[in-house]
Amino acid sequence: MRSLRQMVKEQTPLYIFVAVLFLVGVVFGALIVGALTLDQQQELGDYLGNFFVTVDQQGLPAAPDTYWSIAALNLKWIGLIWILGLSVIGLPGILILDFLKGVLIGFTVGTLVSEYSWHGMLFALVSVAPHNLVLIPVLLVSSASAIAFSLLMIRSRVLGGRRMPFTRPFTSYTLLTLGLAVLILAISGFEAWVTPAMMRWVTPMLV
Repeated sequence: MRSLRQMVKEQTPLYIFVAVLFLVGVVFGALIVGALTLDQQQELGDYLGNFFVTVDQQGLPAAPDTYWSIAALNLKWIGLIWILGLSVIGLPGILILDFLKGVLIGFTVGTLVSEYSWHGMLFALVSVAPHNLVLIPVLLVSSASAIAFSLLMIRSRVLGGRRMPFTRPFTSYTLLTLGLAVLILAISGFEAWVTPAMMRWVTPMLV
């Protein structure tokens, strides 16, 4: 427990950095919505309209059918961050993933608000926000740990610093990632079972 607290304290600047990078991505994604052409906005509006009509009339796929696909997508994301953290050249990739995650969320919320005003914001609050309130911190913690491990290898192997055994840092890094993966499985369950119910509650307002 003490080593975990110490690790969190040491990585606090990294947590702040990746959080700011993610927020910049969110802002950038929201700005992209305003840069779309009228034709692109029309196509996007038509797609959303058809989606909401389908959800209102037919509902969403059963949770057991969607759970593993949602879980697999989230696990691939954190797994890719873990792999990138194992290589010196993977550091930029981690930063790009955090930025892209922010862009995706910013674009999604920006589009809903642009097309449906406060109804769109309400839909975003029930469909995007709940599970991401936990998923985003998980991804940011994973990213900060991956960056820390990558920087450790850079100092030791590339910059000619004092060589040190990597067994303990690697074990801590991997165990943390596995713990976050278990948490992701729980988050995916919420996204598969609870989120669709809330979406069906709000969708009639958008049709």
